[in-house]
Amino acid sequence: METIVQILARELGKDPAHIENVIALIDEGNTIPFIARYRKELHGSMDDTALRTLSDRLQYLRNLQQRREEVKSSIENQGKLTEVLSAAIDSAATLAEVEDLYRPYKPKRRTRATMAREKGLQPLAEILFAQEPSMETPEALAAAYVDPEKGVETVEEALQGAGDIIAETISDDAALRKALRELLWRQAVLRSAAATEEDSVYRLYYDFAQPVKSLQGHQILAINRGEREDFLKVSVEMDRETALVQLRRRVVRPGSAAMDFIRSAAEDAYDRLLFPSLEREIRSALTDLADEGAIGQFALNLKPLLMQPPVKGHVTMGLDPGYRMGCKVAVVDATGKVLDTAVVYPTHGQRQKEEAIQRLGRMIRTHGVTHIAIGNGTASRETEQMAVELIRSVGGGVSYMIVSEAGASVYSASKLAAEEFPEYDVNLRSAVSIARRLQDPLAELVKIDPKAIGVGQYQHDMPPKRLDEALSAVVEDCVNAVGVDVNTASPSLLQQVAGLTAATAKNIVKYREENGPFTSRKQILKVPKVGPKAFEQCAGFLRVPESRNVLDNTAVHPESYAAAEKLLSLTGHSAADAAAGRLGDLDGAIRAAGAESLAAACGVGVPTLLDVAKELQKPGRDPRDELPPPILRTDVLEIKDLKPGMVLTGTVRNVIDFGAFVDIGVHQDGLVHISQVSRKFIRHPSEAVSVGDIVKVVVLEVDEKKKRISLSMKQVPQA
Repeated sequence: METIVQILARELGKDPAHIENVIALIDEGNTIPFIARYRKELHGSMDDTALRTLSDRLQYLRNLQQRREEVKSSIENQGKLTEVLSAAIDSAATLAEVEDLYRPYKPKRRTRATMAREKGLQPLAEILFAQEPSMETPEALAAAYVDPEKGVETVEEALQGAGDIIAETISDDAALRKALRELLWRQAVLRSAAATEEDSVYRLYYDFAQPVKSLQGHQILAINRGEREDFLKVSVEMDRETALVQLRRRVVRPGSAAMDFIRSAAEDAYDRLLFPSLEREIRSALTDLADEGAIGQFALNLKPLLMQPPVKGHVTMGLDPGYRMGCKVAVVDATGKVLDTAVVYPTHGQRQKEEAIQRLGRMIRTHGVTHIAIGNGTASRETEQMAVELIRSVGGGVSYMIVSEAGASVYSASKLAAEEFPEYDVNLRSAVSIARRLQDPLAELVKIDPKAIGVGQYQHDMPPKRLDEALSAVVEDCVNAVGVDVNTASPSLLQQVAGLTAATAKNIVKYREENGPFTSRKQILKVPKVGPKAFEQCAGFLRVPESRNVLDNTAVHPESYAAAEKLLSLTGHSAADAAAGRLGDLDGAIRAAGAESLAAACGVGVPTLLDVAKELQKPGRDPRDELPPPILRTDVLEIKDLKPGMVLTGTVRNVIDFGAFVDIGVHQDGLVHISQVSRKFIRHPSEAVSVGDIVKVVVLEVDEKKKRISLSMKQVPQA
């Protein structure tokens, strides 16, 4: 039997030694970001995604092994565990296979078969099911089991009870269940029909049929929701005769006097026990697959959203649009500190709009605002039009961007926002959040439950625990990839750093408030509850710009400081050269000297040496700065301005199974259907685009009434 290490190595296509090392590192309490970044030599430079896949699969295989042992123990306690059964359980590759093998021995609620056994009909069932060629007829055999005292009044009742026992025995056969399950996956059809005459968003599924094997995740999730909301009736359909042929081949022995009786019991097993059970299994498995697909896509969308390039060093005005309550305004400085707030009413009439422009113009001039962030919610279009007039009135020099305000209201009403901005009401807090989302999306979005960020599909239908785990992993990976300034980061951001918790993050903030800014990484060890293990995990991801040691403002881990200093020395440089950017062609120097010999001289592996060299060349670098900057606009475009054939530049806002939504500067995002995403064949839009991508699109069709915009990426004229 394969070991867990061998299984993982085969499934992931990795060296067994690397798999073994990762398992040991995980068991020692190391975090995935730490392992990915600082233990590359031990795992062959797997990235964080591969390591998380390994970790998830490891957990499943360990749970599978634990369940195997529990099942064997239960069967052994019944005195029924044989060597053959034990070997079958040990070789079962999935939890479903283990449960199939356990099924005949699992304590059951009272069934027709258990009641028949209580009447003493088990021996009759065994004789009939054996189907010996020389056996008597079922009626003749059953006569001996008629016993009114046990509740068996007639031969027919004895045969009915024996048939119930045989049907249950057939339905509990692990090999048979596996074969039928595979048959259903290959040939069954999922059908949905209208459960009401009322029109709804589920009308596409009012008369729908699709082979189970070709169902798309978004179809499964939509059908499930429609069924839950009583708009749809759903069933799995399978050609009964095809299934029964396979069933009869396995249980009916031709030539026996009991052949017809067993055939009838087999049909009863299929109709009453097997098919209903397998139908539930298929529906559950389809849902699990759709959930995993949707969670994976949500995570895939979330990562580029969090990694959007920040718009640093600018005083920013945040506008949270609204009708009745007005437009909430917040001006924040380059570090996100609130400078001014206001509420204006540009949608209440022309006079109020002019007053709003005058007031906001004064705020722009007073504080030197250069960028405006506008939330994309209610009244966003009117606010955007006002912003364009505002920019003209101040003589230009200001640009704006529509910012997703998904989750802003959730955050502004949260305990966290109240602690951060006790002096502002809920509405003004959301304006601050919108301004900061433009300045540093990651630092602001970590304060919000990832499910509320709005880049998924059917996220409210997902298993909450699994969704939280997946999205939290993405947030953690993004934060650690960027690094965190220990002297400016909020507790929300700090607690996403590998090795830190909500409590230690708060302790770091409290320590710097009481003792002033940190001046070295070592000083972090003085923070209460940040012990050696936590420090080992977090140190490389925390930046200390105020430190005299340039390495404290890089992703070089303290354990590699000696190696970094040795590398500088061997290539004729100093720490001062690194701080001043005077390293010249360090990569060339490493190639000339030989990376392997330099790594050996520095006492590290080649991957670590190359990472150290990269950090030394750009101390304090932000990997997000290397991405295309966000699109800032100075003029407004309306849906009525769009004409088929127009070529526009836009930002991908969401990627789902059937396409991508692109912000092209009008209030409504346009849809690029999967068939219009790429000239090449793709199975999923995510193969070609990610959230945050800047793309060129051509307008195909505009429906002003329904506010639908159809776009194409593949039909954009090529230069």
